[in-house]
Amino acid sequence: MSRVINGEPRARAAVAERIREAVDELGYVPNQAARSLVTRRNNAVAVVVTEPQNRLFVDPYFDCHLRDIRQELVQQGAQPVLLFIEEPDDYPRVGNFLGGGHVDGALLFSLRTDDPLPAMVEHMGLPAIFGGRPAVGSGHRSQGYTYVDADNRGGAREAVRHLVSLGRRHIGTITGPLNQASAIDRLDGYRDVLPDTPPRLIAEGDFTLQGGATAMSELLDRCPDLDAVFVASDLMASGALRVLRVLRERGRSVPEEVAVVGFDDLAPSPRRRSHH
Repeated sequence: MSRVINGEPRARAAVAERIREAVDELGYVPNQAARSLVTRRNNAVAVVVTEPQNRLFVDPYFDCHLRDIRQELVQQGAQPVLLFIEEPDDYPRVGNFLGGGHVDGALLFSLRTDDPLPAMVEHMGLPAIFGGRPAVGSGHRSQGYTYVDADNRGGAREAVRHLVSLGRRHIGTITGPLNQASAIDRLDGYRDVLPDTPPRLIAEGDFTLQGGATAMSELLDRCPDLDAVFVASDLMASGALRVLRVLRERGRSVPEEVAVVGFDDLAPSPRRRSHH
């Protein structure tokens, strides 16, 4: 019976058909706990996000990724288990869960510089994939971790080159939090094109809508003749555009006088469109 239920091909066709009919008639469901004792698999994958829970409900970047992750895992017969790390005290709790044999592997997102998670999963031998290059410290082998990432530096470089090609001369940037590898890489791409940029043209954001608005206001205060901005995420670019709409009301046009380029290639909504 177990061979038929598990899809093994060795059972005779007639017997297999009778077993499947009996399973359907009885409504039999395999006991996952008992099965995991034999297979040593839980058919569950932890998705660990080092961000506040409320950010996932307002940031389309995470919404897009989590939907795709869930869809792919379900197709493979696995269940995602979502874990959050918001405070330093959360690391022991999450570490105990990951090391307790509850999941077959982990997907880790939004790690900060010197985040302990890479070393934790490496020590416990848990298969792990990092969403983005882990910015680990010098004591760890960053090249030894498996990760999936965009070409953050190259993409930023192309975006800034585009602004330069438009004839813009006072190009600022709104970075992400500079304790994350993606933000560091995007700032490096900006500096590849504009290596002599003065500090007043660089404002640090936090990958949120409000963070983009606050950083945009800082840039305008420091550099009133600003004519372009490279923003390290589309969500922050939306916040920057809210500030720039005030300029339009004062007669300064966007994007003619101030061009904005975001990063992430998120699908625009009627209320969220980048201007460049």
